[in-house]
Amino acid sequence: MTESASVPGSHIELTLMTLVQQRGLHASACPSEVARALAPEDWRALMPQVRDAASRLAQQGKIEIAQGGKAVSGIGPWKGPIRLRLPRGD
Repeated sequence: MTESASVPGSHIELTLMTLVQQRGLHASACPSEVARALAPEDWRALMPQVRDAASRLAQQGKIEIAQGGKAVSGIGPWKGPIRLRLPRGD
């Protein structure tokens, strides 16, 4: 995959949802895990798309984006590391 290559947003969302559902309510996933699952050799190029997909899913209430263990706005922008998890409502 090259810098200009992309993966359909629906495929990223499916991979993201599968990963957080596998983790369950008491765990979270790093966005880089989603990118690595889709493009192990060139995962960094996918990070903006993964963060965009996470934002869409968070705005739909399907996931939460967390920083420091606390849910943050799904709109972003986020500074620093974020985690993706099933909604907990905390």
